[in-house]
Parts: sequence; C-alpha cells; structure tokens
Amino acid sequence: MGKYINPFTDWGFKRLFGQEFSKPLLISFLNDLLVDELHVKDLTFRDKELLPPTKDQRGIICDVYCETDTGDRFIVEMQNRWQPNFLDRSICYACRSILDQVDKGRAEREDAYKFLPVYTICFMNYMPHTDEVSKFRTDIVLADKDTKAQVSNKLRFIYLALPLFEKKAEECVTDFEKWIYVLKHMEALSRMPFTAQKEIFKQLEDYADSHRLTKKEWEAYENSLWVVRDNMACMAAAEREAREKGHAEGHAEGRAEGMKQGRAEGRAEGRAEGRAEGRAEGRAEGRAEGRAEGRAEGMKQGRAEEKKAIARNLLAMGLTIEQVAQGSGLPIEEVKGLQ
Repeated sequence: MGKYINPFTDWGFKRLFGQEFSKPLLISFLNDLLVDELHVKDLTFRDKELLPPTKDQRGIICDVYCETDTGDRFIVEMQNRWQPNFLDRSICYACRSILDQVDKGRAEREDAYKFLPVYTICFMNYMPHTDEVSKFRTDIVLADKDTKAQVSNKLRFIYLALPLFEKKAEECVTDFEKWIYVLKHMEALSRMPFTAQKEIFKQLEDYADSHRLTKKEWEAYENSLWVVRDNMACMAAAEREAREKGHAEGHAEGRAEGMKQGRAEGRAEGRAEGRAEGRAEGRAEGRAEGRAEGRAEGMKQGRAEEKKAIARNLLAMGLTIEQVAQGSGLPIEEVKGLQ
C-alpha cells in the first residue's frame, strides 16, 4: 500500500475535500482553479456528509457555499465521477442544486427566482469516451452561440480529465498544475512534492498520509478503495467485451462487402477486357482473400492496441498488475511492460 491515500476513492475524496478540518485544502484548490477570476475567502459545507449519487458509490458530491473577498456568494459542487453518462448526470445534479434554491411558494414573485450561481467541478479519473470532453480542462458556461459572449454566470461546469494531464512535476508552473499533478499521482508518490514552494501542500501531506490513519479510518479507506477498483475492473471488462463484439460484427460485415465488391469488380473487368471467365474469377477471389486477410490482421492489431490503452488507464488509477491484467485481458508480463 502506498504512503498516501488515493484521493479519488469516496473516503479519500471526503477526507481531503469534504470535512471541516481539511477546509483550507478546498479553499486553496478552488482559488488556484479560479485564479484571476475570484478569490474564495470562506466556505460552508451544505451537508454534514457527502452524498453518493448511486448506491454502488460510483462517485460522490460535495456541496459547499463559497464567499469571496468581495462578498459575492456562490455554490460549488465537487464531483468525483467515473460513471457512464457522467455529463448528463452532472447537469442533473447542478439543476437540482438550482431548484433547491427556488422558493416555490412565491413563484409569482420576481425575487422567487433569484438564486446563487452553481459551479460544478467534476474530477474524471478515467479516459473520457466522449466528444464533449477531449482535453484535460473543459470549461462550460452559458454563452451566446454566435458571439460566444457569456450571458449568465448562474451555471458553470469545469471537467478535469486527469488522464489527459501529462505534465511532469518539473513542468508544472502554476499552483493549479501542481495540485493536479499531486492528485493524479498521489497514491504512487513516495514523498509530497512542492511542499517547499507552497505551505498548503504540507497540510495536504499530513491529511493524505496513510500511516497516520487510525484503524477505523484505515478499514473505511480500504473498503472504499476496493469498491472503486472492483467497479473499474468490471467496467473495463464490459467495455472490452463490447468492443470485441463490435469488431467481430464489423469484420463479418467488411468481409461480406469485400466479397461482393470483389465479385463486381471481377465481372466488370472480365467484360471490359474480354479475358477468360476463369482468369477473371481467380483474380476476383484473390483480391477478396487478400482484403479479408488484411482486414483480419488490422483488426487483430487494433484489438491489441485497445487492450493496451485500457491497461494504461487502469494503471493510472492505481490498480494492481493482476487487476489490470484481468480487466484488460493482457498477460501480466505485458502489463508490467506498460508501467
């Protein structure tokens, strides 16, 4: 077990970002995330406990009221997500937070619809399979389609796809980049970087040190860790099975289409050139077989690369070599070579 906890387990996420004693960590992270936009002076947790959105604990939400140094207030939802349809889910939770603020008993009054802005900050500790999120940080606001000008600050979504952040420690310049590097690699670190550059990382080191956990805390953390790893392994296996099925169906369709096209070309060439029927058929069959063999080899290589991609994602999330091998379908020795 590593020196530091995995911050993307439900328990680890709550310890670092969802408790009163660790509140300075969340304030510092938010200020570094929203640098040059606003400065959070204080925050208050809306709920005493973090709310898991699903019974199998695949994600967790932390709601806080934030107040800036200028007196402005807004709500932040910190989401630790890795479910399917994460984009739709995050929108639903943000809208629920808005509706909770609306005074339904005074709907006819104009001030009934005055509510605090809601910022959704969503950690994605897996490779996103969606066109909407194709880079490390995706920042979504309510804006005019043509002019791109923001028309309201009431709803904002910031998606942080950790696997797409590829900077090394020495390449991290901003405090926000340092936060992301530490969170992404925390479970594998032997020492906490950046502590000499910023005091908050010393506090983070104390709260994330697995050796300082009580027996009860350790049991809760270990249980949360296994929930995440089991779910991720199941998702990877299901994804691999679906892709292999898709490849098989695509291969069958491609072979049928290739044979059909080959026969058509053979007939056309035979008629155009007046060659003997036997030579035309042989040429068409040869082309069909060549295309079929080429497609088969290409599909085989494609499946191998996809298995490696799945394995790399699982390794990045801290799964053991054996779990990665089970989830990706690769031999253990080949998984070791990907580290």
